[in-house]
Amino acid sequence: MSSYKGFQEGISLEYLRDEVRAFAQERDWDQFHTPRNLLLAMVGEVGELAEIFQWKGEVDPGVPKFSDKEREHLGEEISDVLIYLIRLADRCQIDMATAALKKLKKNAAKYPADKARGKSDKYTSYNDGKTDDAKRQEIESNSEGQGVNSSCKKSAQRETDNVQKLRGGETSTFSNDVLAT
Repeated sequence: MSSYKGFQEGISLEYLRDEVRAFAQERDWDQFHTPRNLLLAMVGEVGELAEIFQWKGEVDPGVPKFSDKEREHLGEEISDVLIYLIRLADRCQIDMATAALKKLKKNAAKYPADKARGKSDKYTSYNDGKTDDAKRQEIESNSEGQGVNSSCKKSAQRETDNVQKLRGGETSTFSNDVLAT
């Protein structure tokens, strides 16, 4: 069992952003770090992270059956995803901490604790008879000013359009939810 006690105190998203930014600038990589390139690199890292869990069945929280070597590898892959996510947010000029808190607020409206406790239903089952569009509009109006940079939103829309073309026009709920936020 690990001696995990939470995140190291004193290391903020701001500090990590500055470190990742300096790392990229020292190597003159800003020219390659477009939102699209960073997103695709992050997706590749998510694939590597998923590979760790592939064929293991359900894994208990704390990954108690992982060897020290597996835990170290897991930490590296999670770090790769986080680093790319922080870099993507920085290059899109998104304040991750503020956006995350606003998203939590939005999710609290979508999944009221008194209705969603112990359930894994989609948020539409808690919408009090409102249509998806009406509920989405209400949630969006309660979470105005998230500060999503329009060029990043357009880039994400282009990537979603490309995925839709590859799937023959099929739209995923996830991509619609991401673009709506």
